[in-house]
Amino acid sequence: MDGILNISKPQGKTSFSAVVTVRRLTGERRVGHAGTLDPEATGVLPICLGQGTRVTEFLMDTTKVYRGQIELGRATDTYDASGQTTQRGDPSGISQEQFKSALASFRGLTQQIPPMYSAVKHQGKRLYELARAGIQVERKSRPAKIDRLELIDWRPPLVTIEVVCGKGTYIRSLAHDLGQILGCGANLKSLARLRHGPFDIKDAISLTQLENACRRNYWHHYVYPIDIVLLDWAAIIVSDAREQLIRNGNPVVLKGAVTGRENGYPPTPQVAGSNSKDHCRAYTLDGLFLGVLRFNPKRGQWQPKKVFL
Repeated sequence: MDGILNISKPQGKTSFSAVVTVRRLTGERRVGHAGTLDPEATGVLPICLGQGTRVTEFLMDTTKVYRGQIELGRATDTYDASGQTTQRGDPSGISQEQFKSALASFRGLTQQIPPMYSAVKHQGKRLYELARAGIQVERKSRPAKIDRLELIDWRPPLVTIEVVCGKGTYIRSLAHDLGQILGCGANLKSLARLRHGPFDIKDAISLTQLENACRRNYWHHYVYPIDIVLLDWAAIIVSDAREQLIRNGNPVVLKGAVTGRENGYPPTPQVAGSNSKDHCRAYTLDGLFLGVLRFNPKRGQWQPKKVFL
């Protein structure tokens, strides 16, 4: 089975253990997730099957939506509620306007320092492995892009925010940094991922639902096609001759490929995005998803990047 499952990860389960569960239930050998979700976090966890694992790099680049509850007045070493307290402060004097003003400073392109308790590697070891061993290391800041950051609920010391962001954004770091700006300390009390690329929490299934579906042999109805991840790219239908060239890994010249036309077939409208300008989806005359092509401007050719047939 090739495709992607939209799994609703429960609290207390790691992303890796969710993958192990899906592998056991479905019997599929090639299974992987498209971006770690903290064990205590809940929500959308896309799990790729078969050739679906080959589009994880594109899925990880897509926009994510989170809803997080922040506790003001307490900072921790893990930046979330499970950690040891490192700072306490009185948040009673912080107004809603002050909090919103602090939020505004994080919108757009910003720099974040990953938490020590994260999967980022330092000299071949995960930071959380070093942290558990009592080792603190200096971490370099990383770019993060936050498209939208809004206050959803104001009940201090608990406040709820919604974040629309790109890959590599740590909501725990955001909560911690907010506490530092406000001067009272803060931690991320709870987190839910509401959306990851095309996958929404409203359509996600629990591991229990998947288990029931596997038991009754209809679980494949929950599997999304691979190309759902790439629907904001231009699409093109190629001739039989060009299909064979692409299958063999050879570059091709596509007339009107920028607009997605060949042989008079209408394209899927191109939508601006990080990958849509130099990548496109290729389909056979029978409508099968053939692969991903990348444009080489120096040669004026489209080079097969990933072929699925």
